[in-house]
Amino acid sequence: MSNIEQTVAPVGIDKHRREDRSSSPARKSSGKLGERGMLLLSWLAPVVLVVVWEVLAQGGWLSPQVLPAPSKIIRTAFKLAATGSLLNDLGVSLLRAIAGFAIGGAVGFGLGTLVGFSRLAEAAIDRSVQMIRAVPFLAVLPLVIVWLGVGEAEKIFLVALGVTFPIYINTTLGIRQVDPKLIELGRVQGLRPFELIWRIILPAALPSILTGVRYALATAWLALVVAETIGAQSGIGFLAMDAREFLRTDVIVLTIVIYAVIGVAADAATRLLERRLLAWHPNYGGAR
Repeated sequence: MSNIEQTVAPVGIDKHRREDRSSSPARKSSGKLGERGMLLLSWLAPVVLVVVWEVLAQGGWLSPQVLPAPSKIIRTAFKLAATGSLLNDLGVSLLRAIAGFAIGGAVGFGLGTLVGFSRLAEAAIDRSVQMIRAVPFLAVLPLVIVWLGVGEAEKIFLVALGVTFPIYINTTLGIRQVDPKLIELGRVQGLRPFELIWRIILPAALPSILTGVRYALATAWLALVVAETIGAQSGIGFLAMDAREFLRTDVIVLTIVIYAVIGVAADAATRLLERRLLAWHPNYGGAR
């Protein structure tokens, strides 16, 4: 049982949470299919789409220059992996995304926490952050190139910039939406300010923060695609731009598939993190 659940358990909330969790409509509907059935159902539409795509391509309804068959894309992936170029470009892109996400996530969480707790900080910071957030990546890209050139720093900076805003907004929102009754309960029990933040406010804001992380993961790859189209010598974006020069549609589609697979894997990892960190929460503890 987490710290926040220990704090609110004396008023009977834990009992109601268990009852709500077991009787929720989502819980009942998932129980009919089972966990494995729900997993298979989630993959049904993508599998059907790939099968239809393969049938249309093999039947000649789709031109190989427009949209090659999935089987051809798989063969291309094996050929590029055998030469080592695909794994090298994938590794470079992952390192850029991880570095940018770490920097942008730390900045976004720090600013969001500061603004969430302080109206003075909101007045001083929030308007400027919102103005910068409204600027598209392509508009700021020329200035970033002037500042940092077309090396690794430019690409990591763009990823960090894109990651900062979803985490900042959702961290601020999560802190502001904490139930005042929980804060008052913590004060009644004699929690000091730091304990109040650590044991009540941040755990209660965690669902919103993790939602920001999920959005930030998608934005990180979007920013990286933009960054790797300019002056890159390696990476998945560079692989796509190089394939465009030679009209290699199969390689271009392969890079799109790689982005999609990475996005699904990152989202699945975040969902797993939600289930671990929010096991006490009635809307997340039983989620799959």
